Amino acid sequence: MAYDGVIMQRALARFDQARQRRAAEMEQRRRMLYARQPRLEEIERTLRGTMSRIVAAAAKKGEDPLPAIRALRDENLALQQERAQLLTELGYPADYLEDKPACPLCGDTGYDKKGVCRCLRQYYAREQLQELSRLLPLGEARFETFRFDLYDSAEWEGYGISPRANMERNFDVCRDFACQFSRGGGDLLLSGGTGLGKTFLSACIARVVSESGFSVVYDTAISIFAKLENDKFRPDEETAAEVRRCESCDLLILDDLGTEMTTSFVQSALYQLVNGRMIAGRSTIISTNLAPEELGQRYGAAILSRIEGGYEILPFFGEDIRRKR
Repeated sequence: MAYDGVIMQRALARFDQARQRRAAEMEQRRRMLYARQPRLEEIERTLRGTMSRIVAAAAKKGEDPLPAIRALRDENLALQQERAQLLTELGYPADYLEDKPACPLCGDTGYDKKGVCRCLRQYYAREQLQELSRLLPLGEARFETFRFDLYDSAEWEGYGISPRANMERNFDVCRDFACQFSRGGGDLLLSGGTGLGKTFLSACIARVVSESGFSVVYDTAISIFAKLENDKFRPDEETAAEVRRCESCDLLILDDLGTEMTTSFVQSALYQLVNGRMIAGRSTIISTNLAPEELGQRYGAAILSRIEGGYEILPFFGEDIRRKR
């Protein structure tokens, strides 16, 4: 699993803010209880000094430290019991002053033995969804809200199937792609006219894959090729970082392929991007108004070969559903 460095920095900032907020709330809780029962502050101060007293007891030369350590242990237990009783008398739980981590798996560090902890991955997913929402209509894009009734149920001449039946198949493929992404997502080509649901299904996939903790980058072909061209001819640190995001994310959604001005550079850059991601085992979704054969004519036989050989091709046809909403 690859993490987007820019998104992870934002997630870590949010994660740290939440940790500081919990610490401030705990401190406010202590001050309030100390004011009501000063003995609680004395107990807490004594308990916090236990470790230094243990070290001092163990450092005494010529003496067995175990009796002193046992005495401190007994004293601590008695203080903890007294604290619990005082809290209970005030109407609070016995552990109300125990500073417990919000995440027991990582102790609020964000990292466990396997790497990034589940709690930090949740922050990462939220930040990524916010980033994706700038370009994709994630607010309404959910598989559960997809409307098949907007598609014609009559068979279309030349296709041998109705737009609705075709969309039911496309929907199933996209949902399985998203839900089973952790097993190896593969690659999709969404091909067809405007207003047929390509962007909506792309957004649905982006939501599910992102919420599963994977890195997702969505961008238009015009924008991606501009970044690739700038990185080659006018390189700077920010552009290089954006290009690395496109190259290394778990899922890249390249939208509106074919709307950009097609040059020899674009042809080469597209092949390198698609081929590089396939070799690395990173998934790509390409959305285009062009048919596969038109992609071959515009970008060359090599890119068509890679798409036909490695992508699942989903055709979209029918009337523009935006007119029916």
